[in-house]
Amino acid sequence: MIDVLATALGLSAQDPFFWMPLVFMLLFFAIIVAGTVLDGFDIGVGCLTLFAPKESRQRMLSLLSPWRDANEFWLFLGLGLFLSVFTKAAGIIMGQLYLPLCLLGLGVLLRSAAFEIRLRAPKELQGRCLTGFGLGSLLTAFSHGVLLAQVVVSYHSEPGYVWFSLFVGLCSVAAYCLLGASWLIMRVAGELRARAVMWGRRAVRWSAAGAVAVSVVLAFANPGVFLKWSDGPHWQIVVALWGVLLVCFVSVEMCLQRMINNSYRTTALPFFMTLLIFMTVLGGLGYSFFPYLVLDEITLWDAAASVDSMRLVLSATIIALPVAVIFNIWVYWRMFGLSIPPTPPSFDG
Repeated sequence: MIDVLATALGLSAQDPFFWMPLVFMLLFFAIIVAGTVLDGFDIGVGCLTLFAPKESRQRMLSLLSPWRDANEFWLFLGLGLFLSVFTKAAGIIMGQLYLPLCLLGLGVLLRSAAFEIRLRAPKELQGRCLTGFGLGSLLTAFSHGVLLAQVVVSYHSEPGYVWFSLFVGLCSVAAYCLLGASWLIMRVAGELRARAVMWGRRAVRWSAAGAVAVSVVLAFANPGVFLKWSDGPHWQIVVALWGVLLVCFVSVEMCLQRMINNSYRTTALPFFMTLLIFMTVLGGLGYSFFPYLVLDEITLWDAAASVDSMRLVLSATIIALPVAVIFNIWVYWRMFGLSIPPTPPSFDG
């Protein structure tokens, strides 16, 4: 397949101008997946703090403390890599996504500022910081959905596409809430876990609706994508992907329903099923768009910087990426399993 693609472009498979954009696109996609999944439960828990009772909010944010610094890493890494490598498309894409990117930046800034100020704010201001973190998380999740919708419809701004973007934005909030709720189910016990089960139950069907809407609109709004998935043996892949999504959504729904009716035992099944949903949707989107950055208009090679520039960025990536991976493994390995709050020391005597 690589040789066929290189031949179609009139290049050799060993030509740096051919394989370097492929390497960077693979890295960029991996960063998107890592940022969506690993930062996703953080965003989801932040959104859920808006619906949690006051006495539970501090506990929810304390659970996130070990991962806050690592979570912010992915957004800046992905944005920096995209701007430095795909320079000829960056201006066009950033210009089309100006509004949702501004909303994303505002949400990230509000989340980060509220979380850090909360650690130093007097007690009477703690509630405002918690609300700011929740609103920032809500804005971040919504902007992710709007960004995805705009990319799917090739940046059209007609009224119908605007309503679609708003719908996907709301479904994106639900998907992040589902991921955050399933993570809380795995991490905490008692009343907060019971509330997380109810939150997950409310979010799972909206998440499914968003996944279906994005898939259907992507196929019917872009004839090339429709032909890619329907032509030849690819229908088997379509059936497999839809089968995986159906099994995952049904499994999460049944697991949460069983936890409501029978028990609140610690389980990681909803969390891992939700992760699989995210990765399946992102994988389908990646395959649909390849090898374009803007569907049917700008390919990876059209947008790529010069070979010398890409070689410099690749050298820096080879040096920095192992350090980043080791740091994130060290940080994230404790994100699974039940979290037991510390017992305050006794000062009697």
